[in-house]
Amino acid sequence: MRLPVILMLMVMPVLAYAQDWEDRRLFNPSASGTVLRILSSTDTAVFAPIIEAFVAETPETGVEYLVTSTAEIDRLFRADPGAYDVVVSSAMDLQLKLANDGYALRLNDVAHPSWAQWRQSLFAFTAEPAAIVINRAAFAGRDIPKTRQDLIRQMRDHPEIFRNKIGTYDIRKSGLGYLFATQDARASETYWRLMEVMGGLGAQLYCCSGDMIDDLASGRLVMAYNVLGSYAAARLVPGGALETILPSDFPITMMRTAFVSKDTGASGAATGFVQHLLSGEGGDGGAEAPLPPLDSASQGSTIVLEPALMTFLDTLKRRRFLTEWENAIIQK
Repeated sequence: MRLPVILMLMVMPVLAYAQDWEDRRLFNPSASGTVLRILSSTDTAVFAPIIEAFVAETPETGVEYLVTSTAEIDRLFRADPGAYDVVVSSAMDLQLKLANDGYALRLNDVAHPSWAQWRQSLFAFTAEPAAIVINRAAFAGRDIPKTRQDLIRQMRDHPEIFRNKIGTYDIRKSGLGYLFATQDARASETYWRLMEVMGGLGAQLYCCSGDMIDDLASGRLVMAYNVLGSYAAARLVPGGALETILPSDFPITMMRTAFVSKDTGASGAATGFVQHLLSGEGGDGGAEAPLPPLDSASQGSTIVLEPALMTFLDTLKRRRFLTEWENAIIQK
């Protein structure tokens, strides 16, 4: 049985003390029925319109929305899968592994394209590219790079512009960053040359896209690599400081996914929320960064929900990949 809302509110301070959430918010606190606990990597400002549309349709349901990193989601959920009802993450590989390990509830009554779901238990609902984001002022009078090779040439020709002003994910800590890195490396050896050049210029490492974009806007960075495209798009204004580049050599697009916990105590409401996600309702209703719809996916560049996606989660393969990455990007 789910906790009543009043009791839930009493328990929430204890939960907050136990876990240092990036953000935590209760939607529809006056709800008389179930309080869904949603564990997510998506910023509240981005996701709030989707939740608000859902609780408007189901006023008896409340939602506790808990935001943390993709890697932390995997750790927390595996430790206590009954504590959360729905899991939303941009780290497709970690999500697929959770579903494949039996943590996700099979939803037989949910209709969804075969290429955007896994065994009726994991469902994609957005398509979001990995982008290069630049501060335009740093590229004044020079060509904007369109490919990774263009970017490598620019960094080698003008090291004084880029030194200590390049940002990218710390893939040891970011599940999404690790996903993008492994997919880049699978696509082309150019990725490793790019990492070596960035490492030689003192690349700064980040946990998340939002922090990279903040530092680009302030001028602390001149370029950020593999930023989540939807977050960058939210900060773009005509004639503004930032510009997004989708590399034309081998574009990478991830799909944000969601599943219902197999151990949920509120399967009906949780399933209803996933169905709401897949319907697309509320996804662009005033969100600070509307999430790109699934139908914007290009089949050729989109990471596929398939067993091969879990290859680099193997302990030995992950260790080797991280060692090679550290040797390239952390140069002393």
